[in-house]
Formats: sequence, structure tokens, C-alpha cells
Amino acid sequence: MGGQVRITDQPPLIFHPEIASTAHAADILDQLFLAYRESLSDDRRKLVDRYRLVDVAIKVVGVGSVGRRCWIALMMSEGNDPLFLQFKEAVESVLEPYAGRSAYGHHGQRVVMGQRLLQPASDIFLGWTTASNGRHFYVRQLHDAKIKPLVEAFDAEMLYVYAQACGWVLARAHAKASEVSATISGDLGSSSDAFDLAMGKFALANADQAERDHAKAAVRRGKVTASV
Repeated sequence: MGGQVRITDQPPLIFHPEIASTAHAADILDQLFLAYRESLSDDRRKLVDRYRLVDVAIKVVGVGSVGRRCWIALMMSEGNDPLFLQFKEAVESVLEPYAGRSAYGHHGQRVVMGQRLLQPASDIFLGWTTASNGRHFYVRQLHDAKIKPLVEAFDAEMLYVYAQACGWVLARAHAKASEVSATISGDLGSSSDAFDLAMGKFALANADQAERDHAKAAVRRGKVTASV
């Protein structure tokens, strides 16, 4: 548009709000980006400094983040190589009422540190920032490509392989994040049957709870009439 590289609008999922074109908005976004830059390590900061901010837009996010603010930023290098960053709003964890407040006062930082703890290799541009209105955001590269295993099409052998892979990833994350791996190993003991039975009971209880939660949500939306 007008010789400038811009993000293509794809309403209602991606669009430019009117405020994004104002000088005031540009100042706010510059401050937001500078604060994000400070959350990066020195080597990542040098890398992101090769790019300049050229456009921003709003992106409607997935099911787990509906209702939260999400901006996408288009960065361009001197060689006209694009880099897309996603600024996603972060609020307090739903686990706080049960597990206590996070050690990190910034919710964006909490998300970033959690990902770095659990993932073998996190996004090199992971960072956090605070908007002028005090809202917390975390930042990562925008990868709009998701792979969803078609579990419903698996046969018994493939389902077993998939379950093994999921278990391996979960175990590795636990082993990297804390000492819980030793605790789990001790709890398993020498009898695999006991662990299998316990996990089976947990899975069934969790499925029953999920059904109850969905039923309550349907009642609240008026799709199902409930009587006492």
C-alpha cells in the first residue's frame, strides 16, 4: 500500500483498527517494543535490532485466549526479510486461587519463564512488556501453522505410539523444570500395574469432571434447562 509493506487485512480475524494509524498509537507501540527489547538477552537484542517496526494489526486469537488483546507486528530487516511478532495479553493464572501467587509479578514474564522451563528449545524472541495502561503482554514469533494429530483416525498401534510420545514429552518437561521426576520415579516403584490403575482412575475422574463442567456451561448459556 503506497509503496509500503503492510499486513494484509483478513477481517474479522486480522484487521487494522483506526487508532493504529495515529501518531499517538505509534508512540505507544514504540514504547511497548522498547520495553520488550529490554526483556531479551544481549545476543537476542542484537538480533532484533536488525529489524524495524513497519506495521501492526489486531489478530483474533484462539479458543484459550478469546477476549484477550493480541497484536501482531511486522518487522523488516535492511535486506527486506520479514519477521512477525505476536504481542499477547497475559493475566493472572487460573491456578493462583489454588496454588498461590506466582513468583513473577509480571504475568507476561511468568508465561515466558514457564515456557523456558518446560520446553527443550523456546522461541528465541520470547519476551515480555507492559503497555502504557498497565496491561501485561508476552511476545513471541507468530507461527500460524499448527499440527493437530487426527487421534480419531488412529488404530490401536498408532494410538499406543502417540501416547508414548506424549508421555515422553511430559516427562522431559517435568525433569527439566523441577525435582518432580525423582518423586514420580519413587512413586512408580517396581509395580507398573499400580501406576497404570492409578492413571486410569484419574483419567476417568477427569473425564467425568469435564462432562460436568460442560453441562454447567450449557445450563448457563440456556441451551439446557436444569431443575433441582
